[in-house]
Amino acid sequence: METIPDTSGYMIAGFVVSFLTMGLYVLSIYLRNKNLNQDLETLLSLETEQTKKK
Repeated sequence: METIPDTSGYMIAGFVVSFLTMGLYVLSIYLRNKNLNQDLETLLSLETEQTKKK
């Protein structure tokens, strides 16, 4: 009778790699959003400076 190979280690490794990849993606989106908001604030402050000079 043949035994079924134990592949649970590979399954756990696959889940770890998947969750790490998703976590890095979410972190990337968060950082991009943070930088976008900083750029928006900079542009708005430049715009207000330009309107004050006129």
